[in-house]
Amino acid sequence: MYNPKAFAVEDLPQLHGMMAECRLALLVTHGEQGLQASHLPLLLDPQQGPNGSLYGHMARANPQWRDLEAGAEALVIFAGADAYVSPAFYPGKHEHGKVVPTWNYQAVHAYGRAEVFSDATRLRKLVSDLTDRHESGRTQPWRIDDAPAEYIDSMLKAIVGFALPLQRLEGKRKLSQNRSPADAAGVRQGLAASPDPQDQNVARLMSVFSPKE
Repeated sequence: MYNPKAFAVEDLPQLHGMMAECRLALLVTHGEQGLQASHLPLLLDPQQGPNGSLYGHMARANPQWRDLEAGAEALVIFAGADAYVSPAFYPGKHEHGKVVPTWNYQAVHAYGRAEVFSDATRLRKLVSDLTDRHESGRTQPWRIDDAPAEYIDSMLKAIVGFALPLQRLEGKRKLSQNRSPADAAGVRQGLAASPDPQDQNVARLMSVFSPKE
């Protein structure tokens, strides 16, 4: 990832927080069949290994798990909040006009080599933990035990799990840190005034991480 120092995030708790905010990650591998990618919900255990470990599963019919089994390096992309930045947000537009559009966003790239597993007990716990995470907050959260046991057993046979110890993390938070405080304030105000919730989210991040006047 192209990552100028002004945008780089190196603090491990911040990196883990950015990863946890992304509900659907992108797993990329390169193997005998070339590049493959799958969109997957993942669990992060920040205590496993120096950079944490990721846990997930995919359909057994998905050939990508064989790349993992063969020891291919995996890249997992966690895309965070993003927003288009209009040149109209910059005070400099009215002063000299030397401004162009850009994009503010945050992302984490995680790298490692996975262990693949098919053990039913381990898969059941993984699926249960993933379900609990995404059902939390619901009035009547669904639990894996709500389905017939034989049905769940058949579903577990159709998936493959993986554990991915993270060897390297790259974080990027591009929030107008390379602009003047006045320009950053203009972007923050422009995005905050937008009706788009994603723009408003980036404005909130900018209030914490971008330069202040």
